[in-house]
Amino acid sequence: MKLVWFFGLAAAVLFAGLSLMLAPLDPGPLALQLAFTPRAFASVIHAWSPEQLARYRTHLPLDFALLACYGAFGYRLASRSSLFLAWRPAARAAARWCLPAAAGFDAVENVLHLWLTAMPRFDVTLPFVAAALCAAIKWLLLCAFALAVAGALAQSRPGAGDRHLL
Repeated sequence: MKLVWFFGLAAAVLFAGLSLMLAPLDPGPLALQLAFTPRAFASVIHAWSPEQLARYRTHLPLDFALLACYGAFGYRLASRSSLFLAWRPAARAAARWCLPAAAGFDAVENVLHLWLTAMPRFDVTLPFVAAALCAAIKWLLLCAFALAVAGALAQSRPGAGDRHLL
């Protein structure tokens, strides 16, 4: 369980630091993450100053550390803690792989954003769609894991009985 705490705290610290680093960006990075078209992506990029774009690009290598931490945290929490013990094996496996899968989509998104922000590439469409789709799936998986943890915590509270989620 020590590694669960380590990865969880490391992810929280990295997330807080990156949030502070990106706070001055307007529109925020979520607008860029969910920009499915070259035009939507360009509208965000062109709203930022060159310094703000550099700030965004500088955060991406640090974001790789964040995704490694939250992926490891989710896997270890679902594998090593008693939180999901009452769940059926398939549901436990889904919970176990939820954050590592989100981290994988996040990594692909980061690589695409590094490439798309290095120079204007508004004449291609597929990389923008792929990056935004990866971001959307990442956010869905992150939310799914949060809901799974909330459900498992609710199930494990005293008086919850012997109910089995999923």
